[in-house]
Amino acid sequence: MSREQEDLDQIHIKDLVVSGIVGINPDERVNPQNVLINATLWVDTRPAAASDDIEDAVNYRTVTKAMIAHVESGAPMLVERLVAELAAVCFDVDERIRRVEVTVEKPEALRHARSVGIAISRTRAAPDE
Repeated sequence: MSREQEDLDQIHIKDLVVSGIVGINPDERVNPQNVLINATLWVDTRPAAASDDIEDAVNYRTVTKAMIAHVESGAPMLVERLVAELAAVCFDVDERIRRVEVTVEKPEALRHARSVGIAISRTRAAPDE
């Protein structure tokens, strides 16, 4: 992790439950199911703390609404695709987000497990990459 990223703060979005189409089985392709989303966003919160102005903050409500809309409107086959798309959604919402960790779980997808899921970590590419 770069020195710049070590100085970043974290916004946590925990246990967001959204209904959408995801899966490879025939019933999963037509029946929405709940997915559980957790995300950590690495940002610099110092400008917002100093100004106390929402314009200087990464608005977690805006990020959350974008993730909900994406799950509700998409229909990926794999959780791997959905979690990667949600990481990209976070970066698209606000350029001040430098890094994200996103977890997507399908509760009750496996008979003897509470849930199964995928967790990824992504860093925003530098402008010249």
